[in-house]
Amino acid sequence: MATPAALLGHGGRLGAARTAWPDAPTPWIDLSTGINPHPYLLPAFAPETWSRLPDPDSLRTLERVAATAFGVEDPARVVAAAGSEALIRLLPRLLEGRRIAISTRTYGGHAEAWRGAGAEIVDPGDRSADLRVLVNPDNPTGRVVPPDQVLDLADGPLLVDEAFVDVDPSGSVAALAGTSGFEQLIVLRSFGKFHGLAGVRLGFLIAEPALAARARQALGDWPVSGPAIAAGLAAYPDTAWAAQTRLRLIEDTVQLDGLLRRAGFEIAGGTTLFRLARAADAPRRFEALARAGILTRPFPWDETLIRFGLPGAEEDWLRLADALETL
Repeated sequence: MATPAALLGHGGRLGAARTAWPDAPTPWIDLSTGINPHPYLLPAFAPETWSRLPDPDSLRTLERVAATAFGVEDPARVVAAAGSEALIRLLPRLLEGRRIAISTRTYGGHAEAWRGAGAEIVDPGDRSADLRVLVNPDNPTGRVVPPDQVLDLADGPLLVDEAFVDVDPSGSVAALAGTSGFEQLIVLRSFGKFHGLAGVRLGFLIAEPALAARARQALGDWPVSGPAIAAGLAAYPDTAWAAQTRLRLIEDTVQLDGLLRRAGFEIAGGTTLFRLARAADAPRRFEALARAGILTRPFPWDETLIRFGLPGAEEDWLRLADALETL
């Protein structure tokens, strides 16, 4: 059968997968996203975290804590929002660019947001564009542009989406976004992917203070929920957990690569949160995995590619291994 259109836009569409393959074994294993399968263990929140409106002072504290985590000296340049996706949709309303340079084979939300605002998407190499967008590390290829090369691109307006950079923060340019000489550099950061808490919906904009202030005004008085604020305040200072998690992700990536290669896939790219695999018969393999209750991520622009997230529980690893053996 043809891959349902709903599964070609983003990962995580388990509802569409269940509809397409109603006889698949359950529970489904969702490997269609690049989210850490071992989430940060949050402490119990005080009851008022859920019952009261978020405290503006707590939000500012979160932005200061996030600034420290990102290496940003001035917290006024850091704006919290309900996920980096919300900021991706907001920026076309705040920026004046009408010709946006972005790859058609990177995270599609950027092009979708700008097209929705009436902008034209042009080739990434077009230096006459009003704004360039770089996803770094790239999704889904995992390609990383070193920080010095990123900064070379910041001679004009540049938006860098660092949603996956927490796997190796040395690749981030967030510390310089909006500073002297880099006033036109804007960076987005995501909380949920690395910390395995995507449902929290928390992301950040780092930009020069005037743009940051406009973003805060546009987002309104309560842009982030109380539980999301509490989650960020608990997780970002826990640098020991982050260091241990980076090592674990490397080990899990090696294990996943081994399974994929034994199944006849070529590893085409990825980060330690997801792997991009290639096979000539990838559409057949995608459907076979779906019939086994394992959702992966296909790509309409290259039917030989499938992206695999990391399994979490041991039984999920075993189910994936068994399914791959049948391919």
